[in-house]
Formats: sequence, C-alpha cells, structure tokens
Amino acid sequence: MNELIPAAAPESESLISHLVELRTRIVRAGISVLVPFLCLVYWAPDIFRLLARPLMENLPHDGKLIVTDVTGSFFAPMKVTLLVAFLIALPFVLYQLWAFIAPGLYQHEKRLIAPLVCSSYALFLCGMAFAYFVVFPNILRVMAHYNAPLGAAMNTDVDKYLSFAMTMFVAFGVTFEVPVCVVLLVRIGLVSVAQLRSNRAYVVVGAFVVSAVVTPPDVFSQLILAVPLIALYEVGMIAARCFVRPRNDASEDSEDNRCASN
Repeated sequence: MNELIPAAAPESESLISHLVELRTRIVRAGISVLVPFLCLVYWAPDIFRLLARPLMENLPHDGKLIVTDVTGSFFAPMKVTLLVAFLIALPFVLYQLWAFIAPGLYQHEKRLIAPLVCSSYALFLCGMAFAYFVVFPNILRVMAHYNAPLGAAMNTDVDKYLSFAMTMFVAFGVTFEVPVCVVLLVRIGLVSVAQLRSNRAYVVVGAFVVSAVVTPPDVFSQLILAVPLIALYEVGMIAARCFVRPRNDASEDSEDNRCASN
C-alpha cells in the first residue's frame, strides 16, 4: 500500500498547478477589466448619458428619466462604465481563456481559435452597435407612440432602462454570433450545410419565437430581431460553404502527430 502513495503525488501536483494557473489567469483577466474601469469612472455620468441618448431623443416633451431608488443615480452609471470596461478588456480576457486551454488542444484546433475569437468579438460589437443605433430609437419611438393615447406621462426609471438596454445588447450581441456558431458546427462535423439548408423553416420559426420572448410585445420589435437572425443564419451557411473544407481526420491527426514530434 505504501508503494501506491508516491504514484498519486504527481497527479495531485498537476491538479494544484492547474488550479494555480487558473487563479493567475482569472486575476489577470480581472485586472484587465479593473484598469479601464478606473480610468473611465470619472466620466461615468457622461457614459450613462450616452447610453440614455436614444431614450431622451424619443421621449415626449413632458417625459424625463427618473430615479426611484436612493442609490440608483450612483450605481447605474457605474454598471454602464463596468460594461464598457469589460468590452475594452474582452480580447485580453479571451486570450487568458485561450492560454489556459491551449495546451490541451490539437494543432488544427489551435489554428481555429484565433479567427474564432476575433470574429466572435467583432460580431458581438456589431450586434451591440446595431441595437444602439437601429433598435433602440425605433423601439422607443414605437413605445412612445403607444403611450401617447393613454395621456400618461412617460417617465422612465433609470434601473428599468438600464435593464432594457442590457437585455437588448446581450440579445443582439448573441444574435450576431449566429454565423460563427454555424461555421463552427459545420467545421467540427456535427451538421452539414445540406442539413442546415433543409432545417431553414425551423430556424425561421425559432427566430420569431426567440424575438417574441426577448423584445417588447409588438410586431415591429419582433421583426427587428427575427429578420437579422434569419439573415445571419443564411450568412453563416454561405460562410460555411466557402471556408470550411470537408474534414479529413486522418490527415489532420497525422499533421498533429508531426507537429507534436517536432
């Protein structure tokens, strides 16, 4: 029994070293978010006003942004500034994640990571920009139009608007990741382009279901999410057909073995 104890020691040391490396990566990622946050915190009110501009431009003349919580006027700008800092640091955060998992990847998988991360980051920012410049003004204009016949003053709470904005940012940011997801699914061999094409009708139905859950309950708001979702699915199929070659596992494995031996 005593002879079995030294054999378990390397596994324990390996686990501890992985945990230490994970902690180091998390700390570095946290610092990368904290530094831009501290640099931007002085301009937190200005950043929040920039976020609230689509609302303020579409409010009626007697409408205004209000605070119903004692700490709302302080924490709302801080949350928005933290989001901006996270977006600035996101490439470095993703690099820390990649550096942690890279030793366990094959060579052809490592080649896939860099374009995957870059395209995902760029598409997420495009989704947020689409939400801010296209979706926000149109949805808020429609909501103000529905509010006018009621004769009620449209006074929006800061926290409610922030929650709405975050939901839209995440929804459209994730929506714009559809081409990357489609290409990745085809690349790893889970589905083929022909299967994606044959399931197009289900995707259309699913897009409207998702938009009905995420967006406000009016037809225009649902269309403004569902139509880009369907269009991005088509773009993903085109990209998969153009950039993904048929897999040849034997050649890839032999290439990985040659790279590992070198």
